[in-house]
Amino acid sequence: MAGTRIQVDVKGGAKITTALNNLLKQSGDLTPVFGEIGEYLLESTQQRFIEQQAPDGTPWAELSSTTMERKVKQGERTDRILTESGTLASSLHYMLGLNQLELGSNEEYAAMHQFGGITSSKSMMQGNEIPARVYLGIAPFEREEIINILQYHLAKAF
Repeated sequence: MAGTRIQVDVKGGAKITTALNNLLKQSGDLTPVFGEIGEYLLESTQQRFIEQQAPDGTPWAELSSTTMERKVKQGERTDRILTESGTLASSLHYMLGLNQLELGSNEEYAAMHQFGGITSSKSMMQGNEIPARVYLGIAPFEREEIINILQYHLAKAF
């Protein structure tokens, strides 16, 4: 052959094949990695109740005067939002599937606090507007940590 050429010799083909097969196995069942991500997000989401802020860092809406008055009458702390008894934060849990992770609460009122809305006629505060106080979601720093967790687990295949 005239001119120039390049020759590639693959050494360690069996090791490369093994590593690629391990990577496929690792990415086939992500339950272990989702478990780690679930634990991380659970703790991080519960921290929002302490910091009283949404995943994007915006503070939750202040308590209404009606809620403040009720809390004073019942002898509760008036400086905490979404934490009367701590049930909502402690009810957070995650569920794993083969290729999925779900994080949330099974409390009836959880969606009202996440999305906001008008309370029903059966509510203790009938017909009141509840502002959205977003506690579920993924903050930018959490996204980075999730990527790090995924990279770590997939790198173990090599």
